[in-house]
Amino acid sequence: MTEAVGFQSHDHDNCVSTALASAEEICAARKVQFTPVRRRVLEILLEDHEALGAYDVLARLEAEGLGSKPPVAYRALSFLVEQGFAHRIERLNAFVACSEPGRRHEAAFMICRACGTVAEAKMSAPLVPAARASGFAVERTVIEAEGLCPACQTEATPAC
Repeated sequence: MTEAVGFQSHDHDNCVSTALASAEEICAARKVQFTPVRRRVLEILLEDHEALGAYDVLARLEAEGLGSKPPVAYRALSFLVEQGFAHRIERLNAFVACSEPGRRHEAAFMICRACGTVAEAKMSAPLVPAARASGFAVERTVIEAEGLCPACQTEATPAC
C-alpha cells in the first residue's frame, strides 16, 4: 500500500514494519522493555502519519482490550518519546511517530491544517551554536509549521 509520508509516496507496510523492528532492536540494545502495549501504541501512531492525542490512543487501546485508564496511554507515550520513537506535537497536544526512531535529532514538523497529516522534516538546529556561544544549553527544540500539504492544496485550488 502506498501512502504519503512527509508528503511523499512510500511503501507504508514496509514503513511500519521497519519502524517496529528498529524499535525492538533499540530497546533490546538499551535493555528497556518494549511491552505489548508500548508496541501497539507505536503501531497506532504509525498507522496514518497523523498526530493523535493521548485519549485517541487510549480509545483504541480500550477497544482492543489493552487498557482503559489514562495512565496506560500516557505511560506508553512517555516511553516512546523518551526512547526517541515518537514526538509530542505541542500545538496539537498530540503525538506522532518519529521518522528517525532512536536517533537524537531536532524536530521540525509540517502540519496540514486540512487533513491533519504531519510530516517530519530533517533539519539542523541553527539555534544550538548561537546558544552555546552565549553559554545557554539547549535541551530541546521543536519547530512546528502549519499549512496545506500538496494534496490539500490541489483540492483547494479552484478549477479555471
